[in-house]
Amino acid sequence: MTIQYYGYPKCTTCRKASKWLKDNGIEYIDNHIAESPPKKETLQKMFEVSELELKKFFNTSGMKYRELGLKDKLPTMSEDEQLSLLASDGMLIKRPIVFDGNKLTLGFKEQQFEDVWKTS
Repeated sequence: MTIQYYGYPKCTTCRKASKWLKDNGIEYIDNHIAESPPKKETLQKMFEVSELELKKFFNTSGMKYRELGLKDKLPTMSEDEQLSLLASDGMLIKRPIVFDGNKLTLGFKEQQFEDVWKTS
């Protein structure tokens, strides 16, 4: 599977991640997370591959997260409800996400990108 990159152009962290991928010659498909967020099925796959808690996929510092009062609501929501909510609005999703079907990084930490995406 081609590497899918989900980011937001105005996000500094996303720009750093995108630059790292380009600087390391890693080709990817650039997806604007607000305009075309990952579909629920894709998020489900990402969640399964990541072995992270689903709450890690939420952009907890985002305005939308706070507006919706998700800090209090998430613990009582089912996994299915949380995935549907994430798929409904890309601004609720922690970014950037880099995913190739087998590996996933959430956010940007240079060392993690080195470990996961460096092919040499």
